[in-house]
Amino acid sequence: MTSADIAGDTSTGAKLLSAAREVIPGGVNSATRLVGAPYAFTGASGAYVTDADGRRYLDYHAAFGAILLGHGAPEVDEAVRQAVGGIDLVGWGVTEPEIELARLVVETIPSAEQMISVMSGSEAVSQAIRLARAVTDRPMIVKFQGGFHGWQDAVARNVISTPDRAYNRDPLSRGILDAALDATLIAEFNDLDSVRELYEKHPERIAAVILEPIPHNVGALLPETEFIEGLRALTSEQGSLLVFDEVITGFRHALGGYQQVCGVTPDLTTFGKAMGNGYPVAGLAGPRTLMERFSSAGGDVLLAGTFNGNPVSSAAGIATINYLRDHPDFYERTHALGERMRAGLGGIAGELGIAAVPSGFGGVFALYFTEGPVRGYRDLLRDNDEAYVAFHRRMTDRGFLMLPLALKRNHISAAHTEADIDRTLEAARDVLRSIRDDGLLH
Repeated sequence: MTSADIAGDTSTGAKLLSAAREVIPGGVNSATRLVGAPYAFTGASGAYVTDADGRRYLDYHAAFGAILLGHGAPEVDEAVRQAVGGIDLVGWGVTEPEIELARLVVETIPSAEQMISVMSGSEAVSQAIRLARAVTDRPMIVKFQGGFHGWQDAVARNVISTPDRAYNRDPLSRGILDAALDATLIAEFNDLDSVRELYEKHPERIAAVILEPIPHNVGALLPETEFIEGLRALTSEQGSLLVFDEVITGFRHALGGYQQVCGVTPDLTTFGKAMGNGYPVAGLAGPRTLMERFSSAGGDVLLAGTFNGNPVSSAAGIATINYLRDHPDFYERTHALGERMRAGLGGIAGELGIAAVPSGFGGVFALYFTEGPVRGYRDLLRDNDEAYVAFHRRMTDRGFLMLPLALKRNHISAAHTEADIDRTLEAARDVLRSIRDDGLLH
């Protein structure tokens, strides 16, 4: 989006974006935030956000899924207020909140015997990859086409790739060394043979396989049992680590993450976003034998970060996990609402004669504009991205906040209701009809 795109727009949001561009590159601190109106927000509560011009939106974006309990969840915010009134950043020794957070994580995530606390999912993945390489003394990582694991060089490639770049070299950024790109190999989700082929081509060179157990960064590709169990067996057989990136699936789909759902225990687990209901906290967990390779335990893998385990973020994580432990109905409700949404969208598409496949798990939903089935990224190359973006844009224009970028998913929080879902579906019927009638389906 250029300055010309908002020229002549006299809204408060457009004025704020113009002012931001004077002091922030492009006016935003993350490129995916620059997707058109609404340009700026001033408030959030429960399932709703309010833009700078006073318009209220039912929020399905939820900060890429970070908002699990709803905006301004009182249990979390009160815990943070108490933490601020107690101890702030010391940078020496340990504090009670970070001990309690680690204890809760160890009790809830099947793969966890110990954890480290960091500030973002990208940091957690960086630690996991470095640890895997140190433990195995191997250089290479396998990720899957369409999977996103943060902005760091080791994995910043092959996410939402165009057909001509998918499975080939497709970096997310300039400035990444060729050696970093070449050390990350690309496989196809739900295709175990594609992983086996990489092991055959690079024997005893692969340190780890990392995956989103549900690749939510391309909507929601659901893992087949044989595939995810096969990965566990194959990585063990080959002497590699299996890393679940549960930054999105963790705590959202089950208290113990998707590994609790599928019954497959990885070697390492990264998590974040939802753990603090929007506060900056993330982590990496695994067995003691691996985690004690960090330098904090006398090992040879550097662990550093002044904000790691800070009391405020830890308090947010503790409060969120305790809420989920005390309210198991959270999962029943959000799963039911998600199924209501997916079934509704599928039914409407069928009524209107639109080729579309609803997908998702728990409280996450997406609507692919293609014929099914959708198993892996190759199937998503058939998706009508123009219709996908138009659906999200037109829903947002009607007051239902859905990020208007291809293959981005939507999230239902504890604050959403059945009435919200039904109202959304009513609007979706009109929007899908308009997309069909405007000739955007091809």
